Amino acid sequence: MPLLDRLPRRLRALPVTVAYRTETAVRDGLARWATGRGWTTAVIPYSGYAGPHHARVLGRVVLAPASVDPGARRGVPGWRRLLTLERPRVEARVELDGVTTTVASDEAGIVDARLPLAGPVAPGTETAWLQVGDREPVGARVHVAPAAPVRGVVCDIDDTVWVTGVAHPLRAAWRTLRGTSTTRRSVPGMARLLQAGVEGQPPVVVYLSNGPWNLVGPVSRFLERHGFPAGAVLMTDWGITPRRWFRDGREHKASSLARLAEDLPEVTWVLVGDDGEHDPDLYREFARSHPGRVAAIALRQILPHRPTDAADAAVSPDGPPVLLGADGDVLLPLLREVLQGHAR
Repeated sequence: MPLLDRLPRRLRALPVTVAYRTETAVRDGLARWATGRGWTTAVIPYSGYAGPHHARVLGRVVLAPASVDPGARRGVPGWRRLLTLERPRVEARVELDGVTTTVASDEAGIVDARLPLAGPVAPGTETAWLQVGDREPVGARVHVAPAAPVRGVVCDIDDTVWVTGVAHPLRAAWRTLRGTSTTRRSVPGMARLLQAGVEGQPPVVVYLSNGPWNLVGPVSRFLERHGFPAGAVLMTDWGITPRRWFRDGREHKASSLARLAEDLPEVTWVLVGDDGEHDPDLYREFARSHPGRVAAIALRQILPHRPTDAADAAVSPDGPPVLLGADGDVLLPLLREVLQGHAR
């Protein structure tokens, strides 16, 4: 047994706790320095979603020069987007469809507000308004799902929407830290695949990624530029936590899927991802724990093919079909065939 594993849990967690407190102290010191030079709290809006009864409105509180809109930056490399001063425990005023609430930002500066809807809201896109301090309110998109049964799509981003190369960590890190939305390359056919998943109905689309919230802007612009259907974007924070060096990406995706099932009870999902990380297992687990809520699982293959791939793609009696292909062009006819079978 390694020596570290023999130590009491509190001692094993000590280096992480020290690193977290050090990071927090440095951040708070920089915040005091910036505030002394006239920087004020601002909110960066993110896209959320709404179901029959509640809306989820998202944003992030940061410090920025009084004359700067931190959500409007474009053409900035990924590494510079990670250099932000998030502000925890700041009250943000959130308003949607006549309903107003106040929510405090969490330790990463994230505002995650759950608002009851005053009445039925038509499917499509609404605007929620977020305000902190003396800044003008900023608008955040909220994608409203129909109250009736409908099909939706959950889609991973890295190596599913755009090429990252997660199987090659150094190459993936370079693309993430150096690139912008204009330097990224789209995975062939994926935009058409997602459009097919929601065609003939009001689109319900959620992009779910382990990437940092700092990259929401480039992700959203990339999706729009390459013809992907509009939808909510759910990402995570890359900072140290009080108990972990890194956020648990698997837990982030699993908890996000579970919340989607709860928030949007009328939606049956097509789950789109790749086989480079946790998507295959996570999607199957979600389908098993939510019977009848998954129409199909579509996975882009980026790893070397295995002899069991064909069996993995078969329709099992206790779960949805799992579709495998090199890109969206290969997956599209497979998905159309499955969805036509559902319609019959």
